[in-house]
Amino acid sequence: MDPVLLNIRNLDVSFVKPGENAHALRGIDLTIPAGEIHALVGESGSGKTVTSMGIIGLIPMLPGRINAGSIHFKGTDLTRLSQSKMREIRGKEIGMVFQEPAKYFNPSLKIGEQIVEMLMLHLGLKKKEAIDQALSFLDVVGLGNSRRVLNSYPHELSGGMKQRAMIAMAICCHPALLIADEPTTALDVTLQLQILELIRNLKDQFSMGILFISHNLGIVREIADRISVIYAGKIVESASKNEFFNNTLHPYTRALLLSIPSAEKRGQRLRAIDGSVPDAEKIPSGCSFHPRCPLAEEICRRKSPETLTYGDGHWAACHMIWASTDE
Repeated sequence: MDPVLLNIRNLDVSFVKPGENAHALRGIDLTIPAGEIHALVGESGSGKTVTSMGIIGLIPMLPGRINAGSIHFKGTDLTRLSQSKMREIRGKEIGMVFQEPAKYFNPSLKIGEQIVEMLMLHLGLKKKEAIDQALSFLDVVGLGNSRRVLNSYPHELSGGMKQRAMIAMAICCHPALLIADEPTTALDVTLQLQILELIRNLKDQFSMGILFISHNLGIVREIADRISVIYAGKIVESASKNEFFNNTLHPYTRALLLSIPSAEKRGQRLRAIDGSVPDAEKIPSGCSFHPRCPLAEEICRRKSPETLTYGDGHWAACHMIWASTDE
């Protein structure tokens, strides 16, 4: 069995301001072994990006606060490390592909300067060695004329090229874990497929564990080995890809699947989920999904559901699993 790279247990995160307490994560459990692509899926505001920021230690402590839980990476609890120790791990052992890379590249520095600086800092390379390695990784991610990209400013690259350059920077130090936060956002369909294929190839080539964050189950179907669904700061269902799509249990997951466009639904109106994800300051009592759930009963309003296992590695948290599967 592959060794566990990342093991998150009961991670609870709040953002506290005078008179406000935004409960962003409410007990997250997540495990990623080497060589697995684990997708974290949910609507905007569910807690996906906060989870990734927690892993790489970028939750701002004040107003952010980790109330409970642990994030073990290669056996070390990242929540107990100092910022200096986290800086040694972030970028070197855990790579991050941020959503909308244009916001994260420094516009005043060339792409090459930003990648070379990381290589010199984390791997101790001399500048010439770092340039050669940067060129090599730009080539790995499909940027053929890599020296031109190396000498370009971010604004001189297209959206797809910036995304590939961001991936090159994230993997150039051979991280064991790669976090990809909505890496296909704002790209056209052709570029989306290219980026997905690139991520799959990188996983195989470097045996990385990958946390793939998305709101799009159609994309996730193409790339994930395992899928976890997050809603209002809690994971409500988790399963292998085949089990997930063939034996969906939670009403929220079923509703997400019904909203995916497909050839079979051509000409049909897609089904939307009534309402929206609750604000982190106003999480409903009981099951947080009950105000939007067509199967909700009184117990759903009063009591938070337990997480139970339904087959090999498939678990969900819902009072109405029986009703969901009998629909």
